[in-house]
Amino acid sequence: MTWPATERYFPTAVPGGLGLVQDILNTAPSCGADEADLLGDVSAAQGWVSVALPTWAERTGRTAVRLTLTAEDLPKLRQLREQLRRALVSRCGAADGETARYTSCALQVSLHGDAALTAEPEGEGWRWLTSAVLCEALLAQTTGEWRRLKICRNERCATAFYDRSRNNSGVWHSTRGCGNAANLRASRRRRRAEAGADAEPTPGGQA
Repeated sequence: MTWPATERYFPTAVPGGLGLVQDILNTAPSCGADEADLLGDVSAAQGWVSVALPTWAERTGRTAVRLTLTAEDLPKLRQLREQLRRALVSRCGAADGETARYTSCALQVSLHGDAALTAEPEGEGWRWLTSAVLCEALLAQTTGEWRRLKICRNERCATAFYDRSRNNSGVWHSTRGCGNAANLRASRRRRRAEAGADAEPTPGGQA
């Protein structure tokens, strides 16, 4: 099983159920990439969710769910995606707003030697999927994994990736790709700035 949206951009996959959050973020086309918006129409969205949910069930040990999406579901899911993206960019916490207020999930404490918070999504269509995504975001915050899910700092990319660096300092989904491109642009800006400074007339010089 794979995460169909994420594998388009080859970032490091997120472990466990948090991969569902990463995958819905990566349904958006990456800037500069010739990829479709997987929430752009019903056919694409249904194709995505038909692969993503079995992967989610496998990674979390849950029962596989068959979810049918309609055209009415897509604006809500795109809204959720944008809320999550803004939350990760600002690091201000989980998404909120109109979408979240119309969803719910069942929270339970499972005792198997140690206490563990479990969450089960509820509802149908976009409500169920939103519930599943937000439940995984909540659980990731309790385990500390949420802080490692990030949006690539390269604005031309904006891919969601999982930072596996020891000190959680990664900012690019691909150091070789986005990191090198950003460093090259910064280097060019510095050279232009230095060239401009050298061209300025010195005080008291002749016009």
